[in-house]
Amino acid sequence: MTEAIDPQDITGLILAGGRGSRMGGVDKGLQNFNGMPLALHALMRLGPQVGTVMVNANRNLSAYESFGASVWPDASTDFAGPLSGFLVGLERCETPYLLTVPCDTPRLPLDLAGRLAQALLREDADMAMAAAPEINPDGTTELRSQPVFCLLKVGLMESLVRFTNGGGRKIDAWTSQHSTVMVPFDTAQDDTFAFANVNTLQELQALESQPV
Repeated sequence: MTEAIDPQDITGLILAGGRGSRMGGVDKGLQNFNGMPLALHALMRLGPQVGTVMVNANRNLSAYESFGASVWPDASTDFAGPLSGFLVGLERCETPYLLTVPCDTPRLPLDLAGRLAQALLREDADMAMAAAPEINPDGTTELRSQPVFCLLKVGLMESLVRFTNGGGRKIDAWTSQHSTVMVPFDTAQDDTFAFANVNTLQELQALESQPV
């Protein structure tokens, strides 16, 4: 029998704490995508894969709470980036594993948790990170890591505290300190737009027009 991680042992975390600078400073997670807030799409896709879901947000907290999830802001008020969200999640997580996803990818994989968990156990890694095909400016396709789609062991919290207290902000600089397994989502069955994120209103409208 193959060892597996019980979904109830995973806490999901939706990262919605950014400034939304490229979207004119609006709260990106609350922008409507096909009639529903982006972050709610993420929550509805992630929720069935994990035991519980939290949201990391720094404004409009009551709006996010209306989704039915607990909402936690960054410890600092300077919008310090995704790692601040990771830290909030690890501090509040009551399960052995934390799975992070951004609020602006409304088509995230419905089997994300299962595939990351399987790879984490298989490689006995500290974290598992998704990788997806991206089109380069020259038209070629390259498999690239998606560091905000990350399954983490909660024991990494102390390491992240040290890193951020030392002024570290870059996800790659922190994850490179730990054993990380990359999990490709590039099969013919995988949604081409599963990891498509929305940074501008134009990108939001363009993604809305793509067939499911």
